[in-house]
Amino acid sequence: MVPTDSAIALEEPSPLDRLLRLFADVRPREGLTAILLTVNLFFLLTAYLIIKTVREALILSEGGAEIKSYAAAGQALLLLLIVPTYGYLASKVNRIKLINGTILFFISNLIVFYLLSQLRAPLGVVFFLWVGIFNLFVIAQVWSFANDIYTEDQGKRLFAIVAFGGSLGAIVGPKVASALFEPFGPYLLMLVTATLLGVCMLFPNIVHRMESAAGRSVGKASDPAKPLAKGGAFKLVIGKRYLLLIAFLMIILNVVNSTGEFILGKTVTQEAQRLANIAPAETSTELASTPEQKSKRIRDHIARFYADFFFTVNLVGALAQLFFVSRIMKFFGVPASLFFLPIIALTGYSTVALIPALAFIRLAKILENSTDYSLQHTARQALFLPTTREEKYKAKAAIDTFFVRTGDVLSTALVFLSVQLSLSVRALSIMNVFLITVWLLLVVGIGRSYRGLTAQKSLS
Repeated sequence: MVPTDSAIALEEPSPLDRLLRLFADVRPREGLTAILLTVNLFFLLTAYLIIKTVREALILSEGGAEIKSYAAAGQALLLLLIVPTYGYLASKVNRIKLINGTILFFISNLIVFYLLSQLRAPLGVVFFLWVGIFNLFVIAQVWSFANDIYTEDQGKRLFAIVAFGGSLGAIVGPKVASALFEPFGPYLLMLVTATLLGVCMLFPNIVHRMESAAGRSVGKASDPAKPLAKGGAFKLVIGKRYLLLIAFLMIILNVVNSTGEFILGKTVTQEAQRLANIAPAETSTELASTPEQKSKRIRDHIARFYADFFFTVNLVGALAQLFFVSRIMKFFGVPASLFFLPIIALTGYSTVALIPALAFIRLAKILENSTDYSLQHTARQALFLPTTREEKYKAKAAIDTFFVRTGDVLSTALVFLSVQLSLSVRALSIMNVFLITVWLLLVVGIGRSYRGLTAQKSLS
């Protein structure tokens, strides 16, 4: 069981509890559950990054690079069918059967993909679409479970530790994929990922049994051993202002971030092309000036830039997750924590609109992405703490999958339009400033609804 504050007030913290207190306000008997959820998220993110590497290799080797432009739309359409099916199953089985069934479903998919690969069936497009749905669903489900077992106070204190597992997995996953890709190849890595997902099944089952063995937490309004109440996921989102605001927030956040990524990519490419035209004196030969050599210099520059960029973002995000997120959420609260990212983004894009230089764009995106991956991600998960169990599983699945992909579709359309209109970096940055203003208004509305829900819950 995840213990309540009253039940643990007089207990002594374990060595694990004391260790985790370096990073968050961990109270007696809370450390083990937090670590189990953290390790679970670590393995999930590691598995995703491995399979993401396979996805890229397959889609590019099969000549389907253009599918990336339409993938988000295809995934959104598929999710219109998948999300209601998930909601229907959630109303038929209890939470642990739902979690186990979802993971087993994805494991079986990977085995089928592997068998099809042995028959030399083309997998690139289908697998690309599958991965984009898989990664959203399994991660959303982990957080649904965490929201279900923690009280609001515990979530605000402990979610930062749980989320660190994802931050660490995002760093380790690409390294594992890089080390295993050559000796294993893309298809055996599907089985490696399936094995990791099997390991991931252990942790929610252990936590569920711990809670059942100790007796359920005081104040839980419904029985976690029972299926969820009936009701469609999309109906839940549309029918509640709070959830609808969160859904719109996800759409706006995705559009702003994707536009920023386009600004960065466009500027980096332009800078790489400029540098490629400046041949050093010692290499300014006819050979060094060939189109092939110039193209290689451009690719190398872009690769070096992004390798450093991604490393810095992941490092800053992981450090922020470990040392600052829990303290910020505890001091400011969940609603106020949502203001940090839009304020950082507003400052960054306002600066870029005035000075559209690569150095400023790079700094702005490092701060934006690292905050998004740490504080924003954790605070967003905590928004579901005061919601019903149906909303934690069904509505959250819809928001974290369909509405996220809807944001991707809109951002793709926006980038396409900006290319057709030849919009400058300054113009795109000004557009983001406008969108962030809308974002801030959404956060204000979410904060008001969140406080209303918590007040209502405390009275019930």
